Amino acid sequence: MDIRRPSCALIILLVLYFTHPTECIQNNGKINFREKEKQILDQILGPGRYDARIRPSGINGTGPAIVNINLFVRSITTISDIKMEYSVQLTFREQWLDERLKFNNLGGRLKYLTLTEANRVWMPDLFFSNEKEGHFHNIIMPNVYIRIFPNGNVLYSIRISLTLSCPMNLKLYPLDKQTCSLRMASYGWTTDDLVFLWKEGDPVQVVKNLHLPRFTLEKFLTDYCNSKTNTGEYSCLKVDLLFKREFSYYLIQIYIPCCMLVIVSWVSFWLDQGAVPARVSLGVTTLLTMATQSSGINASLPPVSYTKAIDVWTGVCLTFVFGALLEFALVNYASRSDMHRENMKKNKKDMVIDPQANIDAASDMMDTDSNTTFAMLARCEVHITRQKNCCRLWMSKFPTRSKRIDVISRITFPLVFALFNLIYWSTYLFRDEDEEK
Repeated sequence: MDIRRPSCALIILLVLYFTHPTECIQNNGKINFREKEKQILDQILGPGRYDARIRPSGINGTGPAIVNINLFVRSITTISDIKMEYSVQLTFREQWLDERLKFNNLGGRLKYLTLTEANRVWMPDLFFSNEKEGHFHNIIMPNVYIRIFPNGNVLYSIRISLTLSCPMNLKLYPLDKQTCSLRMASYGWTTDDLVFLWKEGDPVQVVKNLHLPRFTLEKFLTDYCNSKTNTGEYSCLKVDLLFKREFSYYLIQIYIPCCMLVIVSWVSFWLDQGAVPARVSLGVTTLLTMATQSSGINASLPPVSYTKAIDVWTGVCLTFVFGALLEFALVNYASRSDMHRENMKKNKKDMVIDPQANIDAASDMMDTDSNTTFAMLARCEVHITRQKNCCRLWMSKFPTRSKRIDVISRITFPLVFALFNLIYWSTYLFRDEDEEK
């Protein structure tokens, strides 16, 4: 009797059918592909079949392994000026070809296999070179997966949170723009064995409606940053995030209050010079408030060696407030001098005029040469004409020197402060980006 030998696949199906019939036959006799996935994984990743310690070969079996990188920025939580760092949460993806993992896709019905254990296959030794802190997300399950495609392509995706260093140039603070980088490099494999490339098309995506408290993400740029050391050349990728600082917050919290303090210090120019307690308390209060404002601003910034734009603003405002206080000291000194002069005039005795002396003087005047008299009168008229200009006429309305100092300060301080504002804003608002670097 001729008995044909059944195939191995038929024997496996028969065994599975009698042991687990409900798992083998579903949906009107169709095979359960989840069981087929298990069989394929055991086939390609079984003991003695695959070694995760050996890197895959490159294109056509030669050259370095090519790993394509893709990022999805989920959120940017904080950007710290004092620590010069920023925190970001992203979905990180790597994709490479490992021909040892090829399998039969059952006529296109099996698109890919999914793994949750990264140590089952070879992984690139990528690390973030400017990372300070970082952690994976494990709630409820580890947020990571590996997909193996029929042609041997491997897709690795994981969600991570990173705190990265961001060296900042604060010369134009708070009118500045900052560039924060995210750098990824190979730790042990040189470019002869492993090369990182940005995925073609759209290598970096950013979540829509990304809101930052004090910054706006203007744009991002991808680039390469291969580094050479004494142990070889290592592949490196970077993405530069360009942040623009939101100025409205600083305008409301710093610039407008400082302007108000400077203007309040000018109120003492309009008070009577005899109101010593009022003018002293006003000057000292505005000076202390301005000093407190300046120290509070510097407390939220790192101690850098250069001068920032906010330092120029607070320093000049503090100088104006201090100048108003010194102006009162000058007014008080001039007022006491004016009182001393008035007392000297009152105590001065009236001079006794001798009538006979006046007659003799008049007769002497009549005997002088008429040409000399006319020349002296002409000189006096020229001298008087030169002195009678607009300023002297206007200042003659204020007989005391203390009052004149107050009047001059009422005009000089606002004009100089307005000129400073014109120079300050034109310098920092219209500064070229190249000068920032």
